[in-house]
Amino acid sequence: MSPITVSKKQSSGTDDRESYTQMVDRDLEAIGRHCQYEFCHQLDFLPFRCESCRGTFCLEHRTEIAHRCPKEGEWARRRSPKPVSNQPTEKPNIYNSDQCSHVSCKTLINTLKDPGVRCPNCNKQYCLKHRLKEEHDCSNITPKGARPAGQAANANDTLRSMFSRVRTWGKDKSNSATATLTPKPKPNSAAARTAELNAMKKSAKGNASVPADRRIYLHVVGTSDTQKAEPPAGDFFYDSRWKVGRVLDDAAKRLAVENINNRGGEETRLRIFHVESGEFLEFSDALGSAANGKVKSGGTIVLLRGAGVVLGK
Repeated sequence: MSPITVSKKQSSGTDDRESYTQMVDRDLEAIGRHCQYEFCHQLDFLPFRCESCRGTFCLEHRTEIAHRCPKEGEWARRRSPKPVSNQPTEKPNIYNSDQCSHVSCKTLINTLKDPGVRCPNCNKQYCLKHRLKEEHDCSNITPKGARPAGQAANANDTLRSMFSRVRTWGKDKSNSATATLTPKPKPNSAAARTAELNAMKKSAKGNASVPADRRIYLHVVGTSDTQKAEPPAGDFFYDSRWKVGRVLDDAAKRLAVENINNRGGEETRLRIFHVESGEFLEFSDALGSAANGKVKSGGTIVLLRGAGVVLGK
């Protein structure tokens, strides 16, 4: 057999007399890769890629330890799940969780154990047990955000009787306070409202840890145990992110009003009525967004006992 003659020509052009050409040096090296380890650089035809630093290495230096990877462990960290917070998970309670809207149910919903289900008819949230219309008597419930005409008159009559003592007390206090002012400011003027709010901010009490930009200042009127007793009242500030249920608990404590919402039925349960909007506030709503965002500093809320039974809420 005659020896094969290798051409020294470095051109990659095609020779018409042969079906092959010599592969140039750069093409030979393109088959493999040089190890990128600084003391190696050998050509490896089956190289390995480091998933941490994305470098190319030979068999001997393929591991992170062997090539002293500058990003050692990054690949493992990307694959591992996110680290669990060291802080313990807060146990669901009436302050940080929603409560089933059924009048006799105390179940906390929207938690890992009990998801909440919103009823499309009354627009309220219920636990799994009371999610069906038949289970929470949906046909007799006023839809959230709506006020049927048939119930408006009865609701107004009920509120008139409930607020009769509150209005009388408030009128007397207002008359005695404004009688000493000279000149008498216009009650509806912006200046008068601003002055009244500033005075409220100076005397209002509350949790000092609440940031100033999240405080809502309210005049709070409690409920008295007898018809002749004057209802307790005061000026307080609350966090706009607090649930209405937490606001109620804090207000009842500061006004020394008995609060048995977690033990008694709806007939002894306290509810918060917002005077300016004319609406009862839902326990699960944040104060800043309750009553469609109508709760503002300078407003008045009243604690009423048993109102939920009368109004069917």
